[in-house]
Amino acid sequence: MRHILARDQRATLLGFARSNVLLAFDFDGTLAPIVAEPDRAAMRLRTRRLLGRLARLYPCVVISGRSRVDLRRRLRGLGILRAIGNHGIEAARRPREFRTLVRDWRVALSGKLDGLPGVMVEDKGLSLAIHYRRSRRKARSREAVLRSASALRRARVFGGKEVVNVVPRGAPHKGTALEKERVRLGCETTLYVGDDETDEDVFSLRTRKRLLGIRVGLKAGSQADYCLRDQTEIDALLQRLIGLRRKG
Repeated sequence: MRHILARDQRATLLGFARSNVLLAFDFDGTLAPIVAEPDRAAMRLRTRRLLGRLARLYPCVVISGRSRVDLRRRLRGLGILRAIGNHGIEAARRPREFRTLVRDWRVALSGKLDGLPGVMVEDKGLSLAIHYRRSRRKARSREAVLRSASALRRARVFGGKEVVNVVPRGAPHKGTALEKERVRLGCETTLYVGDDETDEDVFSLRTRKRLLGIRVGLKAGSQADYCLRDQTEIDALLQRLIGLRRKG
């Protein structure tokens, strides 16, 4: 992966900034630092101000594992055109069947995980996030969580940063949600920034010639072509995008 803020990548970023581009971001680990308590996640004040300025220059959307209601509350007043939650599943036309499936999963897991120290099941309506960040034995807890989650019917299970996510198999993902927004907004290109396994659904899109995928943090095997070294560099990226559009 190439560092998108490096001097020799300025032309790449400029080309997308001057195109009819849609900017899209993950939230946790991208716009906001990862924290031990998910409810306490928040953008730094500088990030929030820069994002508000950016949204006045480009069409912007946020696609996150959080629920749409949660995202809207955190993005209120910034001019973000669309907040899509549950890893893109909220882009589905008829999500009712997914809600029923997730309720069944929650019941099935209650007897297996509720007594596991440091493990918390977060029910987001259309998906589950099983957190083990508080566990003193993370490897053992992760193994138990994966074993229980993998036994659920029609479940797609994937990891994250001290969390295991469970979504309905065949449901829309971040990649399909992003493409839907690009078409809806009439944009020709997209720039997407994300930090986790679920963001690989975007980085691996077939439309890569029209996509600038930027991963927060280096990871071997990632489909992203570009990266930020860590989450603190998001402010520099937003600032540069603002400057490039104003100069253009």
